[in-house]
Amino acid sequence: MNFSAKVFHALGRWRLQRAAQAIARHAPRPRDAAAVVFFNASTRIWGLSQNAAFQLLTAWSLRLQGVPVVQFVCRRGMSRCILGTDPDAPDKAPPCAACQRHSDRLYAGTPQVGFTFHPDQGLDAALRDLDVPALQTFAYQGVPLGPLVLPGLRWRLRRHNLNDDPGTRAVYRQFIRSAWQVAQDFTALLDRTAPQAVVLFNGQFFPEATARWLARRRGIRTITHEVGLRPLTAYFTTGQATAYPIAIPDDFALTPEQNARLDAYLSRRFRGDFTMAGIRFWPEIRGLGEDFLRFASRFRQIVPVFTNVVFDTSQPHANVVFPHMFAWLDEVLALARRHPETLFVLRAHPDEQRPGKAARESVRDWVRARQADRLPNVRFVDSQEYLDSYDLIRRAKFVMVYNSTIGLEAVLLGKAVLCAGKARFTQYPIVFFPQSVAEFRRQAEDFLAAEAVPLPPAFQRQARRFLYYQLYKVSLPFEAFLEEDPYQRGYVRLKPFAPRALQPENSATMAVLSEGILRRGEFVMPG
Repeated sequence: MNFSAKVFHALGRWRLQRAAQAIARHAPRPRDAAAVVFFNASTRIWGLSQNAAFQLLTAWSLRLQGVPVVQFVCRRGMSRCILGTDPDAPDKAPPCAACQRHSDRLYAGTPQVGFTFHPDQGLDAALRDLDVPALQTFAYQGVPLGPLVLPGLRWRLRRHNLNDDPGTRAVYRQFIRSAWQVAQDFTALLDRTAPQAVVLFNGQFFPEATARWLARRRGIRTITHEVGLRPLTAYFTTGQATAYPIAIPDDFALTPEQNARLDAYLSRRFRGDFTMAGIRFWPEIRGLGEDFLRFASRFRQIVPVFTNVVFDTSQPHANVVFPHMFAWLDEVLALARRHPETLFVLRAHPDEQRPGKAARESVRDWVRARQADRLPNVRFVDSQEYLDSYDLIRRAKFVMVYNSTIGLEAVLLGKAVLCAGKARFTQYPIVFFPQSVAEFRRQAEDFLAAEAVPLPPAFQRQARRFLYYQLYKVSLPFEAFLEEDPYQRGYVRLKPFAPRALQPENSATMAVLSEGILRRGEFVMPG
């Protein structure tokens, strides 16, 4: 870490300490009411991640209103955790000391309940001889630990299809043991506090997923959050945050000013000028090039195929027609073999080979294993090849996606989209979304055979409504309180601000969060 980065992070720690002290001084004595429990153990170890900051600021705002707040905190509470596990060295202990120091900074002055790991001999005996398929369905004392752990395990191992090998079994068992510790201590916390609401990061990683399952079983209002689509914005919901359930009022229509705002955003987006969760996917963007255009001219039509990162936490929601993304790609490959007149451009997601988060089951690996790139009508574009996807879409007959957001953007560019996985936008008539493999195959064959695939005008209108609502209504802005970390992607530090800035009357974001958490309101920005 260079000197500038050290100074930046030292200032960030100082601001965090000063802000926590100021909140403690200004927060009134909690009133006699049921508490709100916060829990976030899967999005930070040493630094202030965006989701950790969203949750921290929300809890501070409630405390300043006199709302009782309890932070559930890991105190060496897991034998292995999501961020602290090395898949190549499953016996290596997580960095608990650094994590606890950071928790001390984050939650200074906040009422806390910690949990510490204690082995359960009965659980260990039940897990000892289980293989990976058995672990996936494993339950203990009525808690479905195997299914609760599975999405986070896939994310940590960077793959969907799990190998039944000693390393995978070891990590799976350790995650289940850790989830059981969370279950025991979170149950005790619920017994003691009977909270009015529980606020959790994400709801997919096993610590928070376990807490969510326990709270919902008791009928407790449970809220999860994730990053929003714009920088330094958050999405809060009583549903599954990674599925992004968005309820748009039937009478919602964009005003001329809102249309202009959306057009300005799309103009930047279509140039590759955007970030997601602090990550800039396109450091550069290149046109299709003369060589590609000459090659493409040999074919009757072009069909771009956009993939996802297979271990992403959106994928459990997506896999409703196909069992997983690679099963869909197998179907696409069969289509390519039957249609040599069509150029299929297979585009790997730009995040698939991100340093530190590279997929271990990738589209690149699938292409090699299936020898897909040996077909004369298949062009594979790897994740680090910054080809202009939007120019590709403009030249397409239609577009195929699994559940990628680029499917929504393709509709906005005037192209019909054949979607194979459930996406945040498939809840509205925006794309063609067949409900079975056979129906997907028939729809694809019809599109390939047709002279043209027209886009229903209603699809584009709905796409604009949906994107605007997602960008500016349910993405709650936190830029008044946070700034991005230029040295560590996805991390932030606090801006200087007075505690009163977090009061609902002084912040539209905090007003929305207070209404949503305390009074069952919608997590939607006004205006």
